[in-house]
Amino acid sequence: MTGSLDLLQEFHRDKLASLVRHLSTARIVAQYDANNAYQYVIAREDVQLAWVGEAIVALGGAVRDEAAAASARPPSGAGGTATAVAEDVRAAQEFVDRWRPRIETMDDARYRGMLRIIIGETLEHKRFFEQAKAGREDLLGRRMSGASTGDGVLPTRWIS
Repeated sequence: MTGSLDLLQEFHRDKLASLVRHLSTARIVAQYDANNAYQYVIAREDVQLAWVGEAIVALGGAVRDEAAAASARPPSGAGGTATAVAEDVRAAQEFVDRWRPRIETMDDARYRGMLRIIIGETLEHKRFFEQAKAGREDLLGRRMSGASTGDGVLPTRWIS
């Protein structure tokens, strides 16, 4: 099981780096629907990290978050939102390409299945990023006819 533990710890660090990057990108994505999609992705990644963290603990390991958070690539300032979203499309595919073959070598069917679900959700997130990049406004569903989102996301997240 040591091989599974090492793989799960590495997967957790890599997924955490994705989450940190998406948090950074969400701060610069002002288009309402695209920002909502990023909020959805961030929430799902929180759940995924909890699953993997519980598996690591169950195998007697410890979850180490510091290195992944420090290694996360923030969105580049050059090119703005479009470039950051395009980088997320590429990074999601790279994540899948990097992890899919390694997951299939795992002996533990339960953990292999869990990571397959996360890979599937990562592909769904990639699709959201592609749609945001294309300027689509129906990323998470369609609005009623005539409904508006106003001028986008508020510049301040919390209002007292």
